[in-house]
Amino acid sequence: MESGKGGQESGDPAMGMFKKKIKVSNLQKPELSFEEEFWVDTGALYSFIPEDYLNRIGAAPSATRRLVLADGRQETLLFGYCNFEIDGLEGSNPCPVIFAPKGSLFLLGATALENFGVAADPIQKQLKPILAVIGGFLASL
Repeated sequence: MESGKGGQESGDPAMGMFKKKIKVSNLQKPELSFEEEFWVDTGALYSFIPEDYLNRIGAAPSATRRLVLADGRQETLLFGYCNFEIDGLEGSNPCPVIFAPKGSLFLLGATALENFGVAADPIQKQLKPILAVIGGFLASL
């Protein structure tokens, strides 16, 4: 997708895309961290972080995941966990991450949003608290 043509890279307000600053840290050694601006991407299940950043903080992959990328290609990439602190939200939470190729966009995925109990508001360009649903149905007696 070309920059300036309505794609993710352009930040076109009509697309409803926005960024949030996130501090990412090693689960066992929280002093090893970095801060970066992430695109909020509700279409991505996992957060996507260039592997060189994850390697710098000593994040260890725990598995692999077969993924379909935005351009339709399928790839198997390393998967692990890091602590996230999202600017403007309370607390720190462990979130699943994909070790993305060097130079990839930083993406904040749906599982991280769920871990923080927020939803993306693309109109206001904010993360807003949501009520957690426990159980998917009511049992009748």
